[in-house]
Amino acid sequence: MTRHVLITGGAGFIAGNLTHHWCAAHPEDRVVVLDALTYAGNRATIQPLIDAARIQFVEGDITDRPLVDQLLAEHEISHVAHLAAESHVDRSISGPGAFLSTNVTGTFTLLEAFRAHWQQASRPEHWRFLHVSTDEVFGSLEAADPPFCETTSYDPRSPYSASKAASDHLARAWQHTYGLPVLVSNCSNNYGPYHFPEKLIPLTLVNILQGKPIPVYGDGKNVRDWLYVEDHCRALDLILTKGELGSTYCIGGRNEVANIDLVSMLCDLLDELAPHHGVALPVSPSRELITYVSDRPGHDRRYAIDASKIEAELGWRPQVSVEEGLRRTVEWYLTHQAWWQPLLVQGGGA
Repeated sequence: MTRHVLITGGAGFIAGNLTHHWCAAHPEDRVVVLDALTYAGNRATIQPLIDAARIQFVEGDITDRPLVDQLLAEHEISHVAHLAAESHVDRSISGPGAFLSTNVTGTFTLLEAFRAHWQQASRPEHWRFLHVSTDEVFGSLEAADPPFCETTSYDPRSPYSASKAASDHLARAWQHTYGLPVLVSNCSNNYGPYHFPEKLIPLTLVNILQGKPIPVYGDGKNVRDWLYVEDHCRALDLILTKGELGSTYCIGGRNEVANIDLVSMLCDLLDELAPHHGVALPVSPSRELITYVSDRPGHDRRYAIDASKIEAELGWRPQVSVEEGLRRTVEWYLTHQAWWQPLLVQGGGA
């Protein structure tokens, strides 16, 4: 059966990788990408798929109800993977309004549009709406605390995580109230190709390549569970095609690493790999660029995910260790400078 899939935010990081994954894994499906092409949306990420007529790309905002209605009807959408979001914590602290608009109002708009579309089609049983969220909605863990899981209480600490928590609640409420075929996922920190260079890993790599200081918040001991984006895409595929309606699935890489250790690993990898690509690093060893800066307000200490549910129910396992994933990521940024260099002009944080 051919699915008609709408991927929101599909020119961004995770959704862009999901778009590539979906086209490769499900060549029979029709894929539509909706993206507003804000600063973190890069058409170049999916341009090869556009050129090959593998996807239909639409530039637009998820808060635009007439546009969303038109897309759902015109393309006979049966499956939605909703990943469009404002996602950078620092930006949410300095300008929270955009996060409420996109993450809350945008999710509400999509849910209502999909509900009308689904009801008009007599509530097909095979249709699905996957709302993709973050582990940051659960708050912060102490060193000895057990990892987050599907039953962890919500405790958002930033405007970003609060806006995502609100959108999670909307998605679940629309499932319970209207019977909408909704699924929710909460993932740990992603990394890999096509990552906008304001986030920790790409920022570190780009700064090393330019000989700029590598900013590390506080004491650098904040811990994150790192999930390679291709592993995440496989999980989202399984949830959208085989997940139990109304369920939530936590997705993690089982790779807890302190920020300072992660940055040090990236420094060492670039020192090793750059010469093989004919790239001369401005500063060597790269660890000399590490610079401790004042901590972010309300900086969560630790995130970790217990992915036992998706592992047991859907047979998913993370396949890429953090060591292998970081090596792949460094190789990608060394060989795709034409992708990230134009983004620096847009204020990518490097």
